[in-house]
Amino acid sequence: MSGINDTVEAYSPVSSFQSRSPSLRYDDVVKRYEKLMWRILGGRSDANIRFVELCSLLQSLGFEVRVRGSHHVFRKEGVEEHLNIQEDGRMAKVYQVRQVRNVILKYGLAEKNDA
Repeated sequence: MSGINDTVEAYSPVSSFQSRSPSLRYDDVVKRYEKLMWRILGGRSDANIRFVELCSLLQSLGFEVRVRGSHHVFRKEGVEEHLNIQEDGRMAKVYQVRQVRNVILKYGLAEKNDA
């Protein structure tokens, strides 16, 4: 998974997470994203996906984010859909996690990210 190091620093909520965990290594971040990807693709814990983790995962998949108020709109070249993600407390909204899963599966982003 390339670009994760850039993503961790680019998205401020994860940077704040990293500052709370000074011993966080690149391998730990990779494992965390892989685990999160499997949780999303598995579809059994849609209500337990943290907002900042979902946003960081989308950025690691190559999506660009535009923030307008509470709306985080993610776009990627070659992906027709725009993903509008909003925070529900500290968690991502369940239906938005489903939308992200559908886009990942439709465009094969999980496989592209592993290569």
